[in-house]
Amino acid sequence: MNSKKYIKNSCIRLLTVGLLATACLASCREDGDDIVPSTETPVTDGSKGHVQGFFLLNEGNMGSNKASLDYFDYESGVYHKNIFPERNPDVVNELGDVGNDIRIYGDKLYAVINCSHLVEVMDVNTCRHIAAIPIPNCRYIVFDRGYAYVSSYAGPVLIDPNARLGYVARIDTASLQVKDTCVVGYQPEEMVIADNKLYVANSGGYRVPNYDNTVSVIDLTTFKEVKKIVTGINLHRMEADGYGNIYVTSRGDYRSIHSNTYIINTKTDMVTHTLGLPASELCAAGDSMYVYSAEWSHDTGKNTVSYAIINTRTKTVVSRNFITDGTDRVIKVPYGIAVNPETKEIFVTDAKDYVNPGTLYCFTPDGKKKWEVTTGDIPAHIVFTGKKLNRQN
Repeated sequence: MNSKKYIKNSCIRLLTVGLLATACLASCREDGDDIVPSTETPVTDGSKGHVQGFFLLNEGNMGSNKASLDYFDYESGVYHKNIFPERNPDVVNELGDVGNDIRIYGDKLYAVINCSHLVEVMDVNTCRHIAAIPIPNCRYIVFDRGYAYVSSYAGPVLIDPNARLGYVARIDTASLQVKDTCVVGYQPEEMVIADNKLYVANSGGYRVPNYDNTVSVIDLTTFKEVKKIVTGINLHRMEADGYGNIYVTSRGDYRSIHSNTYIINTKTDMVTHTLGLPASELCAAGDSMYVYSAEWSHDTGKNTVSYAIINTRTKTVVSRNFITDGTDRVIKVPYGIAVNPETKEIFVTDAKDYVNPGTLYCFTPDGKKKWEVTTGDIPAHIVFTGKKLNRQN
């Protein structure tokens, strides 16, 4: 069995025992090394709109310290690969090990770097380093009323049946200091904020096979966990729709319990629907929830890949493949998804073999390929921006 596929698709790619101690600084640029310049690839003729571009965070294989940042400029139609080093020549370790999430809040760009145990904060206009906020085994980030909330596994990167409970860190976005923490379930993943409540998907991935099966609900006024909602096991992704619901994905156990998607009503905090739909990641756009799945099975040693659309008004699956031109047959490992809120273009990334550069595909709203471009290693997380990135001086 290909161990890299197993680690990724079981979402335990971050758990290799002892890897951090020996490899965290093995491959990144050190003081005195040459700065690798970014590369530019024209992919379209360019266009103008409210969305100026997007950032793509490449995870980089665990232990390689190859997390990297790309940028696509809509006006010029040029894709800029690996922009962080040349804009931050004094940050000798560059972005670090495993880029796990990226978001924009105000004038700052936040990148969660999981195995480097930090949140990298940059100026969204220049991508220049502002601060690095230390948070152990950090996973995902969301924002609300001047605060950032970061999920943390809390303990070391290690499969352990006795792994501790995780927590959510509350960060003041003005001072960039951690102000408080709230203990949640085991190995918390993605989060959604609705009605002054923070919902946290708990995976329990380090405690395999004793996975967690709860969503923690935190009251943001008191910053205390007020309840747990029982769903499926080994939870991961969360996405809100426009109707007061949260879609939550379960990765199952990679054997007899399959991946699934659940819907939680935020008014009642109860599970209202179980869709019977495998999902690796979700992306809401209008009344559509775009879903891709790369479901790994120990029994077959393979991924089962699918691309679906859920109508969030009716809560029904309306398409089992939103890629309509056959391009899905050349994508080896779908790893990220995003939809431009203005043009409705669909973006899907391909991690390929996890150790070499991946590919980003852009599709029209009806699922036909417009262009593709080579990215960094393990392209994963996209955030659109209404601010044009300043040119490097």
